[in-house]
Amino acid sequence: MNFPASPAEVDLAVVGGGLVGASLALALAPLGLRVALIEAVLPGSGEQQPSFDERTTALANGTVRVFEALQVWSRMEREAAPIRRIHVSEQGRFGSARIDAAEQGLASLGYVVPNRVIGAALWEGLSRTPAVHVIAPAMVVAAELQHDARVLQIDSGGRMMALRARLVVAADGAGSLLREQAGVGVQRVEYQQTAIIATVTTQRFHDHVAYERFTPDGPIAVLPLQDGRCGIVWARKPTEAARLLELLDDEFLAGFQAAFGLRLGRFLRVGQRRGYELTLSRAASHVAERLCVVGNAAQGLHPIAGQGFNLGLRDAVSLAEVLADGIAAGATDVGDPKLLDAYARWRAEDQHRIVAFTDGLVRLFATPLGAVRGLRSAALLAFDAFPPAKSALARLSVGAAGRIPRLARGVPLVRDAR
Repeated sequence: MNFPASPAEVDLAVVGGGLVGASLALALAPLGLRVALIEAVLPGSGEQQPSFDERTTALANGTVRVFEALQVWSRMEREAAPIRRIHVSEQGRFGSARIDAAEQGLASLGYVVPNRVIGAALWEGLSRTPAVHVIAPAMVVAAELQHDARVLQIDSGGRMMALRARLVVAADGAGSLLREQAGVGVQRVEYQQTAIIATVTTQRFHDHVAYERFTPDGPIAVLPLQDGRCGIVWARKPTEAARLLELLDDEFLAGFQAAFGLRLGRFLRVGQRRGYELTLSRAASHVAERLCVVGNAAQGLHPIAGQGFNLGLRDAVSLAEVLADGIAAGATDVGDPKLLDAYARWRAEDQHRIVAFTDGLVRLFATPLGAVRGLRSAALLAFDAFPPAKSALARLSVGAAGRIPRLARGVPLVRDAR
């Protein structure tokens, strides 16, 4: 897409083509809008898009329905491992809890998919979508607010161009330049933990069980993968994580075995290990004048319950729904403050609920006091014996709590959408 000296114009510009930004661009395609997607890394160029690395993501069932509606799930499904059960335990304590998909009347509680597979499917979908104009590789270096638009200054391989958008969506990650330039503050809480991410081979088949195990040194998640291996997330203090990342494979596996236990037998092999600092971040608002914030630019969560991407995707499809409803009601300006306010109110409620849930888990299981630890064990046992509580948590785990976007229910945004 080449621009003349004066700014080109679109209705909406999505800045950031990661998993959330690319999903939003696809969701907007049926609305008849002029949409531009600006991404720093062109997929297939040999460079690594940060969202499409070797990590895996747990997808809620609502997220899967979104991908089905966007016609990209079939490309992911081949490498998606269903989660049939979730097992929650605490190291050194007697309490544990289990959630079974079959008991909840579900085929699965979600799926685990490699990020690179999700990213490839989304960009393949974009390649078939003429309604979205992709500008890549390119970076937004500045944004200027005008009375009825934002003008983006874009660097595309050293060539500067300008783009005028009635609405700009910041999907450019936790360090969002657009959010910062719009004056939207962000609250950050450092968890003083580093997540060690790796893939392991186990002696026993995972049987499609996802494990969440709390230890005095930090939580552990073990997720089933389609090829029989497991993805692990091991949160430790930064200094200890740095030491673990430097160990030989056998030494690392021995330490992980001691923390996790023998539910999967022996851990036999471990792939490349990476460390990621864990921070809770929340934007002060999901909107500014002619700007919406989605995904990691809006919030970053602890991975303890696998809610981060699912929440960010709901940002995207909620915004698409608000715009679709506005257009159906006769709105001609996608940057109308009334539309942005409707989006902000919807997202604030969902964000508050999920942040309270995940942050509360981190803090509850980080408390070392003996009395609290005993109460945690008793609570896990009580939870395991109380079906209504299991059903409530199962609804949350599959993205079926609160107001659910239409796409997450498998309902098209517009009636004639295919």
